[in-house]
Amino acid sequence: MNRSNADALWRVASGLAREATKVSRADGAPRPNLPPLLFFTDGDRTPEPWRVATRLPVGSGVVFRHFGAPEARETALRLREATLRRDGLLLIGRDADLAEAIQADGVHLPEALISEAAALAARRPDWTLTAAFHGRNALPDLTGLDALVVSPVFPAGGASGEKAPLGYAGLTELARIIPRPVYALGGVNASNAPQLTGSGAYGIAGVGSIREAFGA
Repeated sequence: MNRSNADALWRVASGLAREATKVSRADGAPRPNLPPLLFFTDGDRTPEPWRVATRLPVGSGVVFRHFGAPEARETALRLREATLRRDGLLLIGRDADLAEAIQADGVHLPEALISEAAALAARRPDWTLTAAFHGRNALPDLTGLDALVVSPVFPAGGASGEKAPLGYAGLTELARIIPRPVYALGGVNASNAPQLTGSGAYGIAGVGSIREAFGA
């Protein structure tokens, strides 16, 4: 665990959440109880994600993306145990059946499946529902969603590596026009996270930077 990087990420993420909450109170818009920090798992970059989840700050969140891995249920159960111990949120990427089976807190949808959020919310009003949004397309119908995870904010690796980064200006504009809390994903690390201050984002999401900061 890299204590310095971990502290920096949590400090910025918590500050963003506090500021976004103040704005929501001022404009009367309700906000769900969302974590400031979301750890996204990845089969290649986070092969044992439960080890990271056990070290996340209390009240953080995990988005488990299993991509059809055969050990998905076992890993999901480990993450459920870890997040419960840390009073954290556990969302399952795309797979509502697995989310129900392991009693997760909700589902994270890819951008292409945002239209499914309304039906999911009607079926499971107790769930937290988030979705990916890459900021270059028209804003879809957000019915049923609690938050959007926008990316890439900075130059990133993984699936976002070929996409042009939004930068501070792009993130700020999206946070202004999207009527939901917005998480910043893609290339966000302990060094550049302070640049997000004042953007209007609700929190930080990450894969590699969170693994490196909070991993073994």
